[in-house]
Order: sequence, then C-alpha cells, then structure tokens
Amino acid sequence: MKEITTDLLVVGGGPAGYTAAFRAADLGSKVILVEEHSKLGGVCLNVGCIPSKTLLHIAKVKEEVEHLNSLSIVNEKLSLNPKAAIKHKDSVINSLSLGLKALAKKRDVTVINGYGKFSSENSLVVEDTIINFKKSIIAVGSKPIRLPFLPDDKRILDSTTALELENPKANLLVLGGGIIGLEMTNIYEAFGAKITIAELGSQLIAEADSDVIEVYTKRLTPKLKNLYLNTKVTKVVADKKLIVHFENSEKSWTEEFDNVMVAVGRMPNGDLINAEKAGVNVTDKGFIEVNKKMETNQKHIYAIGDVIGQPMLAHKALHEAKIAAENQAGQDHYFEPKVIPSVAYTNPEIAWTGILEKEAKAKNIDYGVGMFPLAASGRATSQGVNYGLAKLIFNKENNIIIGGTIFAPGAGDLISEVCLAIEMNCDAEDIALTIHPHPTLSESIHGACEVYNKTVTDLLNT
Repeated sequence: MKEITTDLLVVGGGPAGYTAAFRAADLGSKVILVEEHSKLGGVCLNVGCIPSKTLLHIAKVKEEVEHLNSLSIVNEKLSLNPKAAIKHKDSVINSLSLGLKALAKKRDVTVINGYGKFSSENSLVVEDTIINFKKSIIAVGSKPIRLPFLPDDKRILDSTTALELENPKANLLVLGGGIIGLEMTNIYEAFGAKITIAELGSQLIAEADSDVIEVYTKRLTPKLKNLYLNTKVTKVVADKKLIVHFENSEKSWTEEFDNVMVAVGRMPNGDLINAEKAGVNVTDKGFIEVNKKMETNQKHIYAIGDVIGQPMLAHKALHEAKIAAENQAGQDHYFEPKVIPSVAYTNPEIAWTGILEKEAKAKNIDYGVGMFPLAASGRATSQGVNYGLAKLIFNKENNIIIGGTIFAPGAGDLISEVCLAIEMNCDAEDIALTIHPHPTLSESIHGACEVYNKTVTDLLNT
C-alpha cells in the first residue's frame, strides 16, 4: 500500500465536507478530501436537496399553468414528460458537480474517491492508500432509515430511488408525513400519481405549529387519494402488488399499492468509518458528539453535519464546516446560532424558525402572536394565492421577536428576515418601522408585526 501525508484530511464530500476542505485550503492548509462517490456534493447535490428542488420547481410551474388554465388564460392541457424531467435534473447536478470539481482543483485540494476507514488516531485507509494526517474533519453524513419489517423489493423506494421517477403515475403510498414525504408527494402528484400518505402522528410536519399545518393540510387533502393520520403500517407483503397492512385506534385493514416510498427520517453514518480506531466516541445510534468548536473527544479530529445530530440540514452543516476549518487552522470560533431555520419546499413552501407557539406554551413564556393572512396581500392575490400566512411570536415582556412561521410562495427565502431579526434581538416595532417594498410577499412579515402592535391598516385591529 502507498502512503501519503497531509495537514488536514476531510472525510466526506457533501456540503459540509467540501465547504470545510475549501475553507481550510483558503487558510493555508494542505487538504485531502476523501469522497466515496465519483462526484463531490454528497447526498444534497446528487440525490437530495438539488435534484428534489429541480423536480419541485417543475411541479410548481405545472400548478401555476393549471391555475391559468382555470382562468381560460391558457387553453392547453399540460402534461409532464418524466424522462425529460430526469434528463434536466441530471444536467443540473452535473453542472454543479463540475463547478465543485473546478473549485477543488483551483484550491489544490486533493480529491480521492473511495470508501475511507480510520486505521489509527492519525491515519485512514482508502482502497490501497494510507493517508496520514495531522488533523481531520469527519463529514460522512446520513442515510435514509429503512424499516425492518419491509421486504427487500425494488418497488419500495426511499428518498434517493424515488427521484428517478421510474413509475411516476403509480398508486403510491408515502410512509411518513414529514418534510421529505410531503416534498415527494408534491413531485409525484404533479406527474400523475395517486397518493396515499400514512403518518403515525396526529398532524403532518409534527414540529410545526398545528394551526399553520391545518391550513396546509386543507389545501393538500383534495390532491390525495387518502390521508391517514394516527395510523401505523405494521406489515408490507410483496406480491403482484405491495399489500400494506394498516392499523389505527379503531380498525385494521389492508390496501394494495404499486410503490411504497419510505420517508420516516435519516440515520447517521458515524458507525461506518471505524471511528473507534481513531479513538473517536460514537453513540449507539451512530452519532459523533462534538463541542461548540466542532471538536470530538480527540481534539485533533472534528465532526460536522448530519453525523453530529439534529437538525440534519445542509445549511447548518455549512456553518459547522467553516467553524471546524477555521479552528483546525488555529482560530478560536464557536458554533452558537440563536436559530436554525427549517423549510418544507412544498407548494407553497412552509418555513419556521425559533420558538414556535406550541413551544412558547410548553415553556410558559408570556408570548404574543402577530398573524397576517396572505388573503390581504396584493402580491399574493395577484399570483392567485388566497391562502397562507405569516405568523410571528413575540415575548410580551419586551416585544422582542422569538420565532415565526411562514406559509407562502418563497417562504424559504422570506424566513431569513425572521432569522436575522431574532439574531439581532429586534422587537416588533423595529420590523414594523422598516419599509418593505410594495407589492411583495415580504410585506406579510411587516404586516404581522403591525398586527401585533395593533397598528395594521390592511386589516381590522382586534
């Protein structure tokens, strides 16, 4: 076996890994980046965030055209070509992947493709190569959870295989009513699938406030074949069809499906890299514990991204990556965000951040709510949107904003203003006195503050 040496070894080439590698290189470190697959980008770029958002954009455009059709502005019935959609999705992935490859080359980051496992506190083996390192950053991500009672059958999909749209008009069961399940529902519904969602809990997207999700669910339900809440799937039998056994508090029953898509969460890959040989502690669930400097129990080894715990979000991982890269270079930085936003890229999107109403109640915070309906927004109405809202949570002691939820087109972009306001300790008046452009959806945030302050003129003050 050949041996090579580097200042910093980064294990994993997803958003966390390549960001850490690039930042470390900019700070003068000699960097080797080990990635299992042939392309950089990890799950997010290759089989996650980017391809799913590409297909979601197609689905959104289709829905917008259908709205115009309902107004007789467009007179042609629209149908989607799944093969062309997949070709477009792959071209987007390839373009971004080539960009990452070029950035790595220009920074003199050495990329080694292969599955790496630690062999000691300062070495890792990839294929026939031993990499000796002074410091390392672990960014090996996560994988979809597979339920143990499911048969080994290609008709059972996860968030990766579902993106290939091999049976886009299927009678499809989506197992799990969280963000991933709902995004895939949005995609498959646009391509003509008949969709049933089975969710173990009492509402879709359990972490969000129920009043917002009720509005979303009311809009979604007519597009579904069935929505089963408080429902457990106990068994799946692979026959000519997939025979699924359901159970709730009232009854048990079976139904047949062409495909089942499992979207019940993800699990970390921390137990797959022989981290114990490097002296790194890994929990029973595969997570690697770190401090606010992203250091593991071995101070020369850092860990970032999905492998260190919830929330498993790429934007969280990107910030952790820079903290780790800067600390390994001798700086003294900490990961201490007040809030981390979450987004469901459904149509429309749902985004939330900070302390939501149900959390404020649970923590006995004396809180107030400012809620602005999009039905009162000129920009929303011009887009055919007469539903949705901006909901902000304030601490009544000082009127400082502590959380918020937006259900609107582009909510994932709009939520950034709420995040910044929380980080800056803004109160309701700070935002209400900030002039927002008209007509825009961002005015709904401004309006929610005015509702809280009882200064709103687009609605009656109550």
